[in-house]
This record gives sequence, structure tokens and C-alpha cells, in this order.
Amino acid sequence: MVFAKNINMKKLAGLVLLGLTALGLKAQTVVMDTAVSGKITVIKDDRLNTLEKKETAFNEALAMATKIGKGYRLIVLSTNDRPLAMKVRGQLLQRYPEQKVYMSFQPPYIKLKFGNYVEKEEAENMKKEILKNKIVSGNIYVVPEKIEIKPDKNKDPEQ
Repeated sequence: MVFAKNINMKKLAGLVLLGLTALGLKAQTVVMDTAVSGKITVIKDDRLNTLEKKETAFNEALAMATKIGKGYRLIVLSTNDRPLAMKVRGQLLQRYPEQKVYMSFQPPYIKLKFGNYVEKEEAENMKKEILKNKIVSGNIYVVPEKIEIKPDKNKDPEQ
């Protein structure tokens, strides 16, 4: 009887192994994609090519015109009051549209830096003007920083 049980166990193990193999083979069947290959036609307005060329030329000219160099900026405001920072930023942009306002967040403070000045004297003059116009009630600091230098702002056009 022990011999008969071993044979039945072997048959059962063989059937289980055969069943698992069949499941594994079925899992690897390849399903063909039902999408039909065809031709795609793109209809594009020629004005897009013209616009692309103009934008590329403009961006290249802008990149060549702006250089980075040593200069000065004004730290106008350092606060954790966001509405105040936005108000001061708006006033600066409105009164001095030719200058840039740089806003950064260094937790928990919002810092406003203003302008790109090659000479420290220019920055000091702007500081006095901002204080005179009462845009900011606190202190304004002149700090050395890397700035954007535009060719028309240089005293020597060779630079």
C-alpha cells in the first residue's frame, strides 16, 4: 500500500506541475496589436515657421545683449508680510519700469532686491530717491552682486 500511495503522490505532483507549466505558457502568449498602420498627414500653418524664426532671432539677440558682471543692487525689503512685499514690488515696478525687481523667499523672509547698477554711486542715488518717495519706510542696503549688464548702460561700448 505504501507503494501505491507513492505512485498516486507522484501522479498528483506530476499533474500539478503540468498544470502550472500550462498556466505559465498561457501567460506568455503573444497578443497582436489590433491597430491598423496608416499614414498621418500634418497640416501646419506656414506662419508658425516665420514666428519660430523671429522668436529664435529675438532670443539670440537678447542673450548676446545681456551680460553678467559685478555690480550693485539695493535690498529694499526683508519681511515675512507677503501682501506688503507685493505692494512694494508693485510700487517699484510702476515708478521705475526700466529697472528690475528680484523677489526671493528665504524662510521665513521675503526679500526684495532692486536694480542693476554698475557703479555704487548710481545705487546710492537710487536709494536716496526711493527713500525720498517714501516707497519703503525701513532701511535700504546697497549690496555687491552679480548683475545683468546691458550694452547701452556701459560707459565703454567695447566691453
